[in-house]
Amino acid sequence: MEFGFQDTPSMSQSIPANEHENSGDVIDEIGRKVEGLIGKINNSRSSDQTVMDGFQQELMNKMTHVCEEMKGSMYTVYEDNSDEMQMKLQELSKVLDNCTRLHQELLEATQALSGLRASLGIKKQE
Repeated sequence: MEFGFQDTPSMSQSIPANEHENSGDVIDEIGRKVEGLIGKINNSRSSDQTVMDGFQQELMNKMTHVCEEMKGSMYTVYEDNSDEMQMKLQELSKVLDNCTRLHQELLEATQALSGLRASLGIKKQE
């Protein structure tokens, strides 16, 4: 089988002149439609960017608000803990004062017993 291009008409032979004009108009029309579609796509992208910028700003505002609330809660906990620690420190201070007083009383009692033992002539048991 032979494929020959001798019988195939050339482009200029196969399309009459008025069809060349029509195809030129069609190509121009397609070009205008493509430009219109590209314009719509660009407008859509611009609109998307505006929406995303707005979303980002709203998200930043919300995050700032949430962080401020968290800080407030954190400071409230700090204050509550500080009050509780202050009460416990006062309690500890009283206990330590009592320990110091009791230690002093024991030292005085030990000295009194040592003096009594010495005056009675009792030797320490080992």
